[in-house]
Amino acid sequence: MKKALVIGSTGLVGSELIQLLLADGGCAVTALVRKPMPINHNQLTQIVFDFEKPDKSAVFADEIYCCLGTTIKVAGSKPAFYKVDFEYVLSIAHFALGNGASKFALVSSMGANKNSAIFYNKTKGAIEAAVTALGYKSLFILRPSVLLGDRKEFRLGEKIGKVFMSAISFAIPKKYRPIEARQVAQAMVACMGSDKKGVQILESDAIADL
Repeated sequence: MKKALVIGSTGLVGSELIQLLLADGGCAVTALVRKPMPINHNQLTQIVFDFEKPDKSAVFADEIYCCLGTTIKVAGSKPAFYKVDFEYVLSIAHFALGNGASKFALVSSMGANKNSAIFYNKTKGAIEAAVTALGYKSLFILRPSVLLGDRKEFRLGEKIGKVFMSAISFAIPKKYRPIEARQVAQAMVACMGSDKKGVQILESDAIADL
């Protein structure tokens, strides 16, 4: 039975991913969580994980799914955002590779660019470059557009953006259209099930087509 590790399992994409992986009878799933999720399943192991004092031995699986991410508003500051979206993600990627993982799937963002003048996009681009430099046999970087789904926290700007973009989606190139979080999760699972090697970057239109 293959082993999958999920980071960011309570988020929009992560929660969908957990459901998909648990529906696969041949997959043992471990979720690193800040507090236990209200899910009981014989294929799921939840490990309460302290990202400030990480237990490296817990970051062990064949396949690593990273859906970890926040916003500057939720984090409270740019340094706090950077800690989650860059430092935490990179430490997990580093530990997992050292423990024998060969496949890593990372949810990034449309517009990710380490040279961007926009802090959010710059951070996303920087973590893509840093994880790429680690040398995974298979690295899948997914750059979805605006995510659709029910978030636990309310984000006014994102809500307005979703309504507006959904209303005019027929006139928007597929690459920039809003995309369901479940589609992103499905694309991650499809990527991990493939035999592709090296770095694969999937923009939102490619994600929707998987």
